[in-house]
Amino acid sequence: MAESVTIADLVKNARLDVYAGEEYLAERSVSTSDISRPGLELTGFFNYYPSKRIQLLGITEISYSKGLSHEELLKVMQQMCQPETPAFVISTQLEPPEELLEAAEEKHIPILGSKLTTSRVLSNMTNYLEDKLAERQSIHGVLVDVYGLGILITGDSGVGKSETALELVKRGHRLIADDRVEVYQQDEQTLMGEAPAILKHLLEIRGIGIIDVMTLFGTGAVRSRTKVSLIIHLANFSKDAKYDRLGNGTQDVKFFDVNVPKMVIPVKTGRNLAIIIEAAAMNFRAQSMGYDATETFDRNLNNLIKVNSEKDADEKKQEDKAKKANKKALSKKSGDKDKD
Repeated sequence: MAESVTIADLVKNARLDVYAGEEYLAERSVSTSDISRPGLELTGFFNYYPSKRIQLLGITEISYSKGLSHEELLKVMQQMCQPETPAFVISTQLEPPEELLEAAEEKHIPILGSKLTTSRVLSNMTNYLEDKLAERQSIHGVLVDVYGLGILITGDSGVGKSETALELVKRGHRLIADDRVEVYQQDEQTLMGEAPAILKHLLEIRGIGIIDVMTLFGTGAVRSRTKVSLIIHLANFSKDAKYDRLGNGTQDVKFFDVNVPKMVIPVKTGRNLAIIIEAAAMNFRAQSMGYDATETFDRNLNNLIKVNSEKDADEKKQEDKAKKANKKALSKKSGDKDKD
């Protein structure tokens, strides 16, 4: 987890313009993803002022500030420009007030702007800061993008995770991270994964060493990050172990507040793990779209049982009918003999 993000990085990644204080971008940083809309502060209410947040001014704030006198507005802006204030952002291509420029220059605070609306600017900055400042967990495994699904491949060292990832890359899929995967929670339902900076685009193959996937296979073979949709654990095959054969034994693994489904695939000589993982990804996507092969099998099995039961009932009925007819014939034959 990054403790802070520099304003220079925020400007670059949130696509902001610099109105003033460009020389202060590198020295200023923000340590929270919360964004402040200083509405009450413009009225002089500073009992609670989150000065460590980015201060975002939109049409409402700028319009209100125009109704204040020069002295009133300058006093308010000087109170808002605290030493720990990271930056001011003006949305909708509005001109920053001269009083803000003056107060911000005194405290070396950058003033940024954007042509986007306040809501869009707020969303862009919040998403970027949440990603960068989110708590991270390092996992031993390989993360690949298979048919648009982030598959986290785990297993003991030497089980074949990296070799499987290499085969998947050759089959047109994309590598995100090898050996170490950093995961973080993006929102209540989304777990993201990416590679540590030192391992980005690199893949280790025993006997060959480290290879650069982007150099060998091109930019289309890598991604910087992806949502972790499924965990596939590669386990050495054991005769005593029980493996899921119907597709209803998926377990969930919890990271932070997000549950990620997990399946176990036994590793055995002759099994093509890359093709198996492709099939697992396609089957998982089909299930997420409402189709479940296990339910189809259960339905077919129930129909077969029903048909066989009806067939057995018909056969029993015919058998009972035949017995009854034979009994009747024997009874008639016996009656005829008595008459004779």
